[in-house]
Amino acid sequence: MSTRQYARLVSDWVGSIGLDSTSFGTHSLRRTKATLIYRRTGNLRAVQLLLGHRRIESTVRYLGIDVDDALAIAEQVDV
Repeated sequence: MSTRQYARLVSDWVGSIGLDSTSFGTHSLRRTKATLIYRRTGNLRAVQLLLGHRRIESTVRYLGIDVDDALAIAEQVDV
């Protein structure tokens, strides 16, 4: 399935449940999933791996979380 086909599928699904398909897309779903994983587990390293980020700072910025909190959590995770 191509990226464009996936985007159309998401758009159709969002519209079918009565939401504005211009407000929700593949990127917003990706970001929401990552944010929920982080909030439920506090595992910043897992989120970094799932998103494919090379630097933990990129993940912190992407999630929009407090840098000090994120770095404290990241330091607790052994790699």
